[in-house]
Amino acid sequence: MSLPAAPRINPSVLAADFVNMQSDLARIAAADFAHVDVMDNHFVPNLTFGPQMVERIQATSPIPLDVHLMITDPDRWAPEYAELGAASVTFHLEAADDPVALARRLRSIGARAGVALKPGTGGESLYDLFDEFDQILVMTVEPGFGGQGFMVETMPKLRALADEARRRGSDVWFQVDGGITDDTIAQAAHAGADTFVAGSAVYGAVDIEAAIAGLRERARAASLES
Repeated sequence: MSLPAAPRINPSVLAADFVNMQSDLARIAAADFAHVDVMDNHFVPNLTFGPQMVERIQATSPIPLDVHLMITDPDRWAPEYAELGAASVTFHLEAADDPVALARRLRSIGARAGVALKPGTGGESLYDLFDEFDQILVMTVEPGFGGQGFMVETMPKLRALADEARRRGSDVWFQVDGGITDDTIAQAAHAGADTFVAGSAVYGAVDIEAAIAGLRERARAASLES
């Protein structure tokens, strides 16, 4: 798979119509990845998709899957999502027993390995591990529910991570997830994000393709200013 150039727009199917998932996946064909939030009602207080649903999404999506696991014991369960064919699998640093071993396992299966940080989790522990991951997800809301407001206080952490990665010559991607809109995407891009999860900003638009293009252009313009 050829990797899309930054900035990448990954619509969250949590905002899609679950009854008409296949048609709603077709509507985001102009995006880079379909972002799939897997929640287990343990790590976060919500329950969404499991392996069977992700397998069906994988089979029908016109674009690669970017799976975000908000689950306990990802060391055990994350490889299954890579084996289903997901292009990218992200697990939470707070939930993993051995993040490096898990990332290496995901890569060995053929998926890009991502690690996510809750808003209250610092990023310093990842500074020496950039080469072990393909993507670092800085949550810009508390994980568990869609439709939350963007937490601007997470931007200094993102900026520090992105600056340190640049200093070390790392090409790891920086993703943000939560409250990404036409207004907030520029803040995140300016702070170093290159991959953006957007739910209602995409699926709530009258013209979804135009919404994706608009978000991508706003992010590109802001990244040039950073």
